[in-house]
Amino acid sequence: MSQRSEPPVHPSTAERFTILAADRARPLAAFDARAAEVGARVIYAGAERPEEIEPLVEDADAVIVFRTPVTAGAIARMRRCKIILRQGIGVDLVDVPAATRAGVFVSNVPDYCVEEVSDHAIALMLALVRNLWDYHRAMTEKGWGFYNLGRKVPPLDELTLGIVGLGKIGRAVARKARPFGLRLIGYDPYVHDDIFALAGVERLRHLEALLRGADLVTVHAPLTPETAGMFGAAQFAAMKPGAYFINTARGRIVDLAALGEALSRGPLAGAGLDVFEEEPLPATHPILGLPNLIATPHVAFYSERSIERVVSEAIEEVLRALRGERPLNLVNPDVYAFRAR
Repeated sequence: MSQRSEPPVHPSTAERFTILAADRARPLAAFDARAAEVGARVIYAGAERPEEIEPLVEDADAVIVFRTPVTAGAIARMRRCKIILRQGIGVDLVDVPAATRAGVFVSNVPDYCVEEVSDHAIALMLALVRNLWDYHRAMTEKGWGFYNLGRKVPPLDELTLGIVGLGKIGRAVARKARPFGLRLIGYDPYVHDDIFALAGVERLRHLEALLRGADLVTVHAPLTPETAGMFGAAQFAAMKPGAYFINTARGRIVDLAALGEALSRGPLAGAGLDVFEEEPLPATHPILGLPNLIATPHVAFYSERSIERVVSEAIEEVLRALRGERPLNLVNPDVYAFRAR
């Protein structure tokens, strides 16, 4: 655990609210300034493990979390909390059913990095298909020249891109992929037909059909009990020989060992990953030694603009709840039913 001071989470008589930034150790000026305007203070706890959060939440009016899970145990100890804010898109770090039963809002910042993550997915796709890293290595090891790397380099306008998850990021990928001439197919059982039509994506009703038909598969689904382990040995075996796989969503959607086998023995020609089952991923992990993998350390969300947005929009969402307003990005509207009991 990081070094930090641990002041008691009790508001003074001059402070109306206490906001717990559970896993941040350093102050954020934007948080502090806006919180002060409504008579709130922010406590930066620097918690790195779920059990470290539990004793800190009892008198917090709001909890902001970035990477550390907020468990049912922590939620059970909340005495006055109005909102748990996940400072990011996915809310898999928060036990949402437990929060709903406790009458606590759960919210997130769903739009702050749509362009960045979709850009990253497209960048991985281009790097894989065009063998960019292999050519770079060949130049550094052998010098200038044309190198037959033993892998095909197909024109993009002859390929089919399969998009798994047609939420905001999946639709942004479709928008950016279309000018390359790719045929677009998609799978998402929770999105209406009209969304597929507006995005220019052919809808497939079964994941297996998408895997059989796509030359590239890019994943943009949230992590849920349904999607955890969604891609394993059977799914990779169903993909086309020479296909590429890209994941910028959540690591636990993919069985990393099964992906490693598919990269080593086929059918996959390559993969691009920004997220992993275990994070941080050890530098000694065997998958990182595969020559047909491009790995980035969960940075698809990043740009200077996205960081500014995730900070400013997070604190504004918390302040809505503290003012008694409905959070703009509420993910558990059933909380109203539990509050009414």
